[in-house]
Amino acid sequence: MNLQSKPASLPPAIAVSGHPDSELTRRIYAEPPHPYRTPFARDGARILHARAFRRLAGKTQVFTRLHADPPGDHFRSRLTHTLEVAQISRTLATALGLNTDLAESLALVHDIGHPPFGHAGEKALDHALKAHGLRFDHNLHALRIVSWFEERYAAFRGLNLTLGVREGIVKHSRDYSAAEHPELAEYFLDQRPPLEAQLIDLADEIAYLTADLDDGMDSGILTLDQVRENLPLFRGFHDAILDRYPLAAPRLTASEALKRVLNAFVTDLMCELRSRVASLGIITLNDVRQIPERIAALSPPMESNRAEAKAFLYANLYNSPGMEDAHRHAEQVVQGLFAALMSDPNLLPADHRAQVSSEGLARTVADYIAGMTDSFIEQAWARSAGK
Repeated sequence: MNLQSKPASLPPAIAVSGHPDSELTRRIYAEPPHPYRTPFARDGARILHARAFRRLAGKTQVFTRLHADPPGDHFRSRLTHTLEVAQISRTLATALGLNTDLAESLALVHDIGHPPFGHAGEKALDHALKAHGLRFDHNLHALRIVSWFEERYAAFRGLNLTLGVREGIVKHSRDYSAAEHPELAEYFLDQRPPLEAQLIDLADEIAYLTADLDDGMDSGILTLDQVRENLPLFRGFHDAILDRYPLAAPRLTASEALKRVLNAFVTDLMCELRSRVASLGIITLNDVRQIPERIAALSPPMESNRAEAKAFLYANLYNSPGMEDAHRHAEQVVQGLFAALMSDPNLLPADHRAQVSSEGLARTVADYIAGMTDSFIEQAWARSAGK
């Protein structure tokens, strides 16, 4: 594959229509169209201005920002990761002739439902809920945030996002069973999501794999030699950089190689998707929806590189000895605060206490914790424990 080639646009009828009268631009509460912004562009702005979006700046991506030992302000937060996913998603959608406003909005909202402390915090919160017969799902929590918890309008609760963005929030990374989730019936659970939504999951993966290699080397947990030894894709690009810039600092050669790794993944995804659409004879959005499997994917060789990079990061960064203490601390804080709030619901703010009668105490407590930043949950946990 020539990485300098630009894939042709997909058939235009595959893209989600942004026309104000189309099905996927419908809102729960009718609003007049904007004079110069598309419905999906308006959704992106609503997400960008949401309180839950701003709180992503204080939530862990990989490295937990504890007051006692801050790792440095240049490591990714959940917010900066989200902005990187948005950049990749917009690039993909533009190159393929898809709806760029929808793709960007879905990228901006894709992590808004994550709790503090990254995946360690999510795992701990899910474990706490299991004891009450419930689960924590960050996609479904994101839907609750944009549909109810955000309060910015006098006429309605939530952000009143379009059906297309709400469907993408639910389905961008997994499929849901209609039998298990009847409350999601309006989101076409028997059909595949549009390509704009399918691309988000892969854009997310491309963004965090390359970024986490970068942050992992900056942190000292990963070494440049270790990455070179275990990831042939990186090593090939790094060798070329060393030939061209033999006197450059190691951190710069690593950065140059990672940029090329990211570009290789993105270009491969565009080319592979174009090839699959052509081979399957897909020409409309309805065709995309009726295909039994999602069609956005990397080519087999590049998928092997992706899996290799992910396995390497799990073994050497996410589950490394240097991260074990942070994971244990996240579990202690999340589950400790959950137990304290369950024991004394009066510790909940008044607006959350008002939800207990309709949502139940366990779900309400989880909703409250999930909205916290890393620093806020540390403070709340300390207060609940009398520290």
